[in-house]
Amino acid sequence: MNNRDYQQLLRESLETLSESLRWLKRSCSICVEIGIKEEYLEEEFDAFETFTSRFARTVDIILQKVLRSIDRVELEDQGTLLDVLNRAHKRGLIDSVDEIRLIRELRNDIVHEYTSGKLADLFADVMSNVPKLLDVAERIDRYCREKLIAPHTPAKR
Repeated sequence: MNNRDYQQLLRESLETLSESLRWLKRSCSICVEIGIKEEYLEEEFDAFETFTSRFARTVDIILQKVLRSIDRVELEDQGTLLDVLNRAHKRGLIDSVDEIRLIRELRNDIVHEYTSGKLADLFADVMSNVPKLLDVAERIDRYCREKLIAPHTPAKR
């Protein structure tokens, strides 16, 4: 693959992220209206389950698609997730690696440890981390548009 191919993959990853963020924001607004409480009606629980799933999916897109695509465009070795996060920190895309580690751990809790006794805590944790995730996504988008993605220009005839 050449750099244009990597730029195209990055564009596609950013589009996927944008769509995921749209749905995450929609779910978040619904769940903000419901609020955090000890017991949920079935419809409310469904809304929060959708919300947490969308949060986890957005985290995956950022970590596994977008940040790795940025590395490819900048011709960096892929390495471990920690390597990817350290480079994202150096680029100013994240405030700290530890903050993203906590978000990733929350994502893992959503996927693996979904116990009914801790639902209110889980929902509250996701709700409080959405602004951080949105900030990271905004920084990524701005960085990519300013530094990595060449504007598409039609071929001259």
